[in-house]
Amino acid sequence: MSIRKISRMGHPILCRPAKVVEDPTAAEVKDLILDMIETMADAQGVGLAAPQVYESRRLVIFHEVEEPESGAEGDESPPGAPLIILINPQIEILTDEMEEDWEGCLSVPGLRGLVPRYTHLRYSGVDPEGHLIEREARGFHARVVQHECDHLDGILYPQRMTDLSKLIFDSEGRHWDAPPDDEMV
Repeated sequence: MSIRKISRMGHPILCRPAKVVEDPTAAEVKDLILDMIETMADAQGVGLAAPQVYESRRLVIFHEVEEPESGAEGDESPPGAPLIILINPQIEILTDEMEEDWEGCLSVPGLRGLVPRYTHLRYSGVDPEGHLIEREARGFHARVVQHECDHLDGILYPQRMTDLSKLIFDSEGRHWDAPPDDEMV
């Protein structure tokens, strides 16, 4: 296992669709997953997509967090939040309802943006043993799934924003009525 460097906005790997993982059970996929887990923990993130560690593969990991802890320090997931490893994920939107909330990203360090996301979805994919995973997600959990899967399609959260005046530096969040929380997706 090793901590990998995180790709940042502007790198071409973040701008193009990732490749399908042909064999989810392959040793190199398991090694990548271990590196991603260690990298995400080191960066204190809630989720990470393979393109963020310079790998063009349809693979995401994220903590299944319903809502970020109010007043939590840093960007780390709460202890005990289940870790989901999802290979070749698919998303099915289950509502027309969208909600705006603040997002940050390990690949867009130092910034936050107000991003609209669907509030209810179903996601599926396979785990590292090749077993099917199917779950429904709402709220923050649904937001994290959409954010991480966007990376697999070459999309960063600023591209989802409807008002770029709401793209701010983390340090300026204190000036907003509802300042951004400290969660990094």
